[in-house]
Amino acid sequence: MDSSSINIQHLVEKYLKDYNIEHEIIEIDPDFADTAAFCEKYNYPVENSGNTIIVASKKEPKSFVACLVLASYKLDVNKTVRKLMEVSKVSFASAEDTKNLTGMMIGGVTIFGLPDNLAIYLDDKLFQLDYLIVGSGSRSTKVKINPEELKKIPNSIVISDLSY
Repeated sequence: MDSSSINIQHLVEKYLKDYNIEHEIIEIDPDFADTAAFCEKYNYPVENSGNTIIVASKKEPKSFVACLVLASYKLDVNKTVRKLMEVSKVSFASAEDTKNLTGMMIGGVTIFGLPDNLAIYLDDKLFQLDYLIVGSGSRSTKVKINPEELKKIPNSIVISDLSY
């Protein structure tokens, strides 16, 4: 694990503590950080996994939002997210933009510890689960939480029809 991964992990751990978010850290092999590989290797159902996706407006100056959706669903980027952002065109943020904005690499992006000025959209389907597995900011760990804990995140809004 490189020093930037360690710094992100400390930032995320501090964030979880500061906002009193009950959680469990799961140590994993970084080669299995991507959702499907993680679920298969560690025997977790994909239906209990969430992905944090950074979305960007197409026009300059770019604006960004973070969206957390279940891994078994697709983020409704072109309808719901575009309307929420109040822009004409959106796309998934590039790996470079994601790293610059969050300090995290694709495959390890977490909903925890994002910049304070970033809107965070939580899919309402997340709250139907008894637990959720999400990225930790590093490819070497995951975070297991009760989805209700997500409501403690500042700048977060629960959105209906964020995914399909």
